[in-house]
This record gives sequence, structure tokens and C-alpha cells, in this order.
Amino acid sequence: MGFTEVFVSTHAEALKRAAALDGGAAAAPGAVRIADITDFEVERLGDLAGTAVHASGADYELAMVDVASDSLLGVPPAMVRALAELLTYETEGEEVVLDDVAESWAAEEDMPFGAEQAARYVRQLAELATAVDPASKTGLYVWTS
Repeated sequence: MGFTEVFVSTHAEALKRAAALDGGAAAAPGAVRIADITDFEVERLGDLAGTAVHASGADYELAMVDVASDSLLGVPPAMVRALAELLTYETEGEEVVLDDVAESWAAEEDMPFGAEQAARYVRQLAELATAVDPASKTGLYVWTS
């Protein structure tokens, strides 16, 4: 199995990055590269994040962004918001829900890492989500091999 890379970019730069990744490029600075998962696991994280921040039922399905690359997917705005909220969202005075989401994600079937590593990935992805700026036309993108 390959890997999945998640990054913040404009549409045009995302297509360039996807072409580079298709050609075997190394991880980009600021991107999160996760071995042995696919876009499906990223969608599952979106579902878990949405439930944790009380936004379940929104569209957390990744979508193809351009016919030029079938390996490049866009993260829907609802998932970007849910991921970003994981950094600060608390449930009734308890701790931030990020660790709970990470534990649930790591417990998913066939996940290649445990809760501790999942927490690092979820935090990194949440931080990426906070960097998305619609005013500068950036979005969150997922490339999967």
C-alpha cells in the first residue's frame, strides 16, 4: 500500500503538487504524509470529527477536483471546519475532543497506527485545516497513491 498526503494549496498549485506526487516526489514542507491509508480513512476521520463537534450529517465525502488528476481530492468545507474545530472544541467543560477523535480513528478497522500516532496526525491535519483561507482561494487537498 502507498500513502496519502494532505496539504493546503490553491487549486492550480494542488494540480502541480499532484503531478509531482504522481511522479514520486518527496513530502512537501507543511504537508502531512500518512503511510498505508487511503482517502477512505480520511473521510472516516471527517465523520468522526463532525460527530465530535456536533456537526454530524454534513458532507464529509472527498471529491475529485479536476479531471487532470484522479488521485487528487478536495476536502469539503464542512470537513475543513470540523477538523479545525478539533483544536478548541470542548464538551461541557471537559478536555478538547481531539484525543477522543484520534482514539476512535486509530480503532477503525485496518488502521496502521495506534492512538498516540493518530493523535499526532489528527493535530497536524487540524492545524492544516486552520490554515485554509477562502479569501486567498486555498483549500485542503488529499492526494492518495
